[in-house]
Amino acid sequence: MSTGSPLEQLAAALRRHAADVSGATPPDTPLAPPAEREMGDVASPIAMALARGARRPPRELAEEIAGALEADSAISPMLDRVEVAGPGFLNLDLSVSFFADLVHFMRIEGSGRAGGGTTEAKSILLEYVSANPTGPPHVGHARHAAYGDSLARILGFAGHRVEREYYVNDWGRQMRAFGASIASGYAAAAGIALELPEDGYRGDYVGELARAIRAEIGDRFDGVLADRGFQADEALGFFAQRGGELMLERITADLAAFRTEFDTFFSEASLHEGGTVAAGVAALRDSGDAYEADGALWFRTSAYGDEKDRVLVRSDGDSTYLAADVAYHLGKAARDHDRLIDVLGADHHGYIPRLKAVVAAGGHDPERLEVQIMQLVSLVEHGEAAKMSKRAGTIVTLTELLADIGVDAARFFLVQRSHDTAFDLDLDLAREQSQENPVYYVQYAHARCCSILAEVSDVAADELPSALEDSERALALRLAEWPTALGEAEERRAPHRVASYLIDLARNFHAFYHRCRVKDEPPPVAAFRADLVRVVRDTVALGLDLLGVRAPERM
Repeated sequence: MSTGSPLEQLAAALRRHAADVSGATPPDTPLAPPAEREMGDVASPIAMALARGARRPPRELAEEIAGALEADSAISPMLDRVEVAGPGFLNLDLSVSFFADLVHFMRIEGSGRAGGGTTEAKSILLEYVSANPTGPPHVGHARHAAYGDSLARILGFAGHRVEREYYVNDWGRQMRAFGASIASGYAAAAGIALELPEDGYRGDYVGELARAIRAEIGDRFDGVLADRGFQADEALGFFAQRGGELMLERITADLAAFRTEFDTFFSEASLHEGGTVAAGVAALRDSGDAYEADGALWFRTSAYGDEKDRVLVRSDGDSTYLAADVAYHLGKAARDHDRLIDVLGADHHGYIPRLKAVVAAGGHDPERLEVQIMQLVSLVEHGEAAKMSKRAGTIVTLTELLADIGVDAARFFLVQRSHDTAFDLDLDLAREQSQENPVYYVQYAHARCCSILAEVSDVAADELPSALEDSERALALRLAEWPTALGEAEERRAPHRVASYLIDLARNFHAFYHRCRVKDEPPPVAAFRADLVRVVRDTVALGLDLLGVRAPERM
């Protein structure tokens, strides 16, 4: 079994010797590159962190820790110099053999080891996007899709078993309005005046659905619409259902083009039609978690940490969205998953305590449920808010976004910032084919690696270089950060950590590329650099794949 990378071995030895010298348990302080290269390859403030507990001057502790490191026969070959600086920083210059061992370790174990995960493998039900099937997916849905799919990839790579679910909101007022909108277009094709309702859906896609349905069923509903208009419940119900089915097919196709697919689609309508919503409400009533007041039925969510109780059934007898959420989440909690992750929109912060209350009321551990809140994304063009879609009426669709900037740029830009932060997607920058564009910058690093390795694929040497350039050292140390970045992305549910890491890695690689040749160098130098380039290539390819972005070999 591996004892860890050379950098991890050095960090462990540093903590061990610090504990021996101070008589205290050292914190897990990072061993990381300092602000200036002249201060060493890596530095640690561990002596200062221990000084108060040890009741000793930090510089004195640092001197003793430095001596212990230099006297450690397993560690001293990794070090060229250990210096105590300032009030007690430990600055370490690392040997050529350390970097050679580090690069070799990453070549042999890097990608697979990084995918080993930092936590015990779990079964995870991840629900995301879950848009109403009343219109095509738009830019906001695209951010949900890019985040959810990237998170699923990261969790899966870490060893978790991930089921991706789309909750289809195909019930309620919005679906009725959608059905009426299609009915209006269907009637218009027959010359029947049925004006679009005020809360109806606009956009060319509604007319397309109406025409597609007329092609399927002919004039089946012309008579009832002419006689009863929007009072023809059987017609509007059919249009809502069939329109929703056709819209979901389009949504699924659009998301597949965005490299996002789902394992299961769960219909909200099935909960109502199958009596599951009524059964869930009855179960809460029977357990005492629901009560009647002011003519309505309330869920006692305040007993589970919510700020106030919530209405399940209104005084007019209509159930609220929460009633369906109760049925859906009780059903989810009863499935065989260790974790339930919901990805919800920016206006859903208040849902977190009430959804946890649902899980708890059902006798399940509410900590099994995680809720990630997505913030809004806006499009910016020429420094101003981008114009809305002419085709859809009020939105910029995912299809339009992809036609404009492509899948790779859209996916990378939409996960580049933390999902809980609102941001502006700069369309001008996303269109650029230059190193100003971050996805192009990262992809170009991969292409350059492939170009270099095509020329030096068989280089080998039995000796190490006599010295290393600063850019080689910085690049190797950046590569050593990959498992940490990936672990943080997994644990914090934060794909943007992968994107940020890839940008930093590309920056280090491009600096190396401009300073360090590989071809026609002496064999020890060429072999070391070729190995370094191989690890960069594999790491960039893996990182981009986890974000659903291609890693081209030529650009």
